[in-house]
Amino acid sequence: MRVTLATAAWMVSFVSSYSFTENTLPDIENEDFIKDCVRIHNKFRSEVNPTASDMLYMTWDPALAQIAKAWAKYCRFAHNVQLKSPHKLHPNFTSLGENIWTGSLSIFSVSSAITSWYDEIRYYDFKTRKCNKVCGHYTQVVWADSYKVGCAVQFCAKVSGFESLSRGAHFICNYGPAGNYPTWPYKKGATCSACRNNDKCLDNLCVNPQRDKVTRYYSVVYPGWTISSRNRYTSLFLIVSAIIRLLSVIVTIFVKHKYPNLVLLD
Repeated sequence: MRVTLATAAWMVSFVSSYSFTENTLPDIENEDFIKDCVRIHNKFRSEVNPTASDMLYMTWDPALAQIAKAWAKYCRFAHNVQLKSPHKLHPNFTSLGENIWTGSLSIFSVSSAITSWYDEIRYYDFKTRKCNKVCGHYTQVVWADSYKVGCAVQFCAKVSGFESLSRGAHFICNYGPAGNYPTWPYKKGATCSACRNNDKCLDNLCVNPQRDKVTRYYSVVYPGWTISSRNRYTSLFLIVSAIIRLLSVIVTIFVKHKYPNLVLLD
């Protein structure tokens, strides 16, 4: 009995030691945070029941993450009203989807939040498209046409609309394009059988590098690698600057060699 209690106490202390604090919640640039958001969404999308024939692979979008971060800072348990037209928050999508999770710091994780959204499947009848409770978070997670996601988590001393909570984590994910229209979230059928032209099948999901290509995303082939593109004007400036410095050094050496008695002033 003592051994059991000691083990249980150690497990509790181990888990609690990995819980987030006000100052340790990950930012939208945190690599592990980004990978978790993408991986867990794709895990659930690849495992839908009934199986999906047209489910798109989801990748990270920095602009969506910035939108989620900006709204999360308001600490409101409500959807951002500017996500839909006529507002234009994103350069590629006219309408954005959104899921919100709010809870204590001690229980927050990307996995637990997204899992709670997916678990709404219990209230959703795929055949009739009817929901006997809350299902919108689930249908957005598995919305076949939503192929971009960006998430953010914010520490909130209080959350408007969630007054029972104090000092909690406020987690938001935005999606492009938006889901949750009054149709089925995906087409039922053999996995990848209805993928678009030039798509490939990866883990039951339709993948297309051209569609997935953005300023920054996680490669399909190497999910652990971050692909970043530098501003072309910045790159040109750095190249030209390096060439000018090199020419300056060459000219200085040549002049000193040609005119050894010449004194060069700084």
